[in-house]
Amino acid sequence: MIGIVYSLKDPAGVGIASYIINKLGYTRSLICSHAVNCYSGPNFILAGFEEDDIYFDFLDEALPREVEYYLVLSRHYSEAGIKSYTVHPTGNFTNVAPVGGKPRELGLAHPQAMWYLLRRLHKYAREVYNRRDYEVSYEATHHGPTGLNKPIVFIEIGSSVVEWRDPINHEVVGMAILDLLSSHPNIPPCTPVIGFGGGHYPRKHTELALSESICYGHIASKHVLDYLDEEIIHQMINKTAGNVEEVIVEKKGVRRELRDLLEKFANARGLRTRYI
Repeated sequence: MIGIVYSLKDPAGVGIASYIINKLGYTRSLICSHAVNCYSGPNFILAGFEEDDIYFDFLDEALPREVEYYLVLSRHYSEAGIKSYTVHPTGNFTNVAPVGGKPRELGLAHPQAMWYLLRRLHKYAREVYNRRDYEVSYEATHHGPTGLNKPIVFIEIGSSVVEWRDPINHEVVGMAILDLLSSHPNIPPCTPVIGFGGGHYPRKHTELALSESICYGHIASKHVLDYLDEEIIHQMINKTAGNVEEVIVEKKGVRRELRDLLEKFANARGLRTRYI
């Protein structure tokens, strides 16, 4: 069972949730606690909460134990104004946590679900709705919540209120999620990996995932590389669902000392290292 959640403060989340509810025709449920809105289907719960989604630290208590992972319907803000459809895990690599979660703590990532959603977003954005001015991408790991006991995936529309309220965007994301629901739990297999380097939208890592059956858990962008040590790299592996098999490094921009550390770390654990 998938726990689909959103904030009532978030026009993107509300719009995507409304699309899913209207498409599936489900009625309200009392199975959630703390939620303002709650709907249930054969393999999902859909719940809306008053809190902003980066502070959804209560989900373990709010949704039934049968939920396997959380899927957060969310808005994405970009100062550059980049229109986008993105997926990402949660976590804070640095010693501060200004947008939810705890410092130097990563949430549990679900690489298979993120990979499936990324590919469905790409299909609908490019082939069905011809939204070629939208970036379809992973985002590097960032923000909260980080302390949940189950994996959490953010799926987002960027990057301004115009895009957040656009019903076509709700449909693009909603269709990707409906595909996930219809395939659950038998979504296609993939090889879990973790990634290092690249920008907040790690394009090379995204391109690799779209062309191969590899699925990313946590990705550390170039902006946080100076904060990495063995403890946080260990979290990246241990908090990625499934067995991580490969460490993928965008060579440009990752200093030699860190590349040496990553190779040593990977070799000691029987993982492959690949440079892109």
